[in-house]
Amino acid sequence: MEQTVEAMAAVPSRMNEAWNRGDAAGFAADFAEDAEFVAFEGTVLRGRAAIVAFHQPLFDTLLKGSRLVDGETPFARVVAPGYGVVHHRVRVVMPGDDQPLASRDSMQLFALVWQNGRWEVAASQNSRLITLQTQAALDELAA
Repeated sequence: MEQTVEAMAAVPSRMNEAWNRGDAAGFAADFAEDAEFVAFEGTVLRGRAAIVAFHQPLFDTLLKGSRLVDGETPFARVVAPGYGVVHHRVRVVMPGDDQPLASRDSMQLFALVWQNGRWEVAASQNSRLITLQTQAALDELAA
């Protein structure tokens, strides 16, 4: 593997494929051993083992049969030798659904480092994509 933008951009695709198999170890395989992952609702996970431990029970229950679809990488860049950034968008189709719900669209940010002969995710944040109008409606409900 080489330190290319294409190699970095392949990381989220492999994660999506593992998600679709319900494979938490595969989902976390591109994370560094000491990676930090922030889930969409703010849970902070530290270390690859914690990422696996968090996701596998979800894949076995609530998210069993869910799929990540329409993945795209609008931005990937080597920012310095051995360091890169990837933005990735993806949609979630929940179990039993045929189409993704807009409320489950996500933007992911990956900070990658070149180590162990490959790009590894040092840190990642998964954020929901919602409109300002949706956020205002949620704020209204919470008030």
